[in-house]
Amino acid sequence: MLFLFESASAFAQGAPGAPGGSPPMFMQLIPFAFMMVVLYFLMIRPQAKKQKTHVEFLQKLKRGDEIVTASGILGTVEGLTDTFITLEIAPNVRIKVLRSQVATSAAQATDKVNGVKAT
Repeated sequence: MLFLFESASAFAQGAPGAPGGSPPMFMQLIPFAFMMVVLYFLMIRPQAKKQKTHVEFLQKLKRGDEIVTASGILGTVEGLTDTFITLEIAPNVRIKVLRSQVATSAAQATDKVNGVKAT
């Protein structure tokens, strides 16, 4: 019976651990910080770079450029405002689309289809 009490008290005290106890808080955060750095370089940075180049492309649009909208409509820019772009999709057929819905230039789209890497 004495053995039972000794083992119970030893169990209640817990096993002896490292002299410092649990690792410091910053050591526990290292894996999380590493995951955030990997996430930044694999996802956030490339997406921000792509968005920056797209915004520059939209700002450089001018009349006569051939573009492709996000819905896949090909057309020639006939008019520009801050919000809308007028596209001529066939002779004497013009539509207005939001500037934000322009996906890419027609040249880049056809290069992607043909397997040529655009620079």
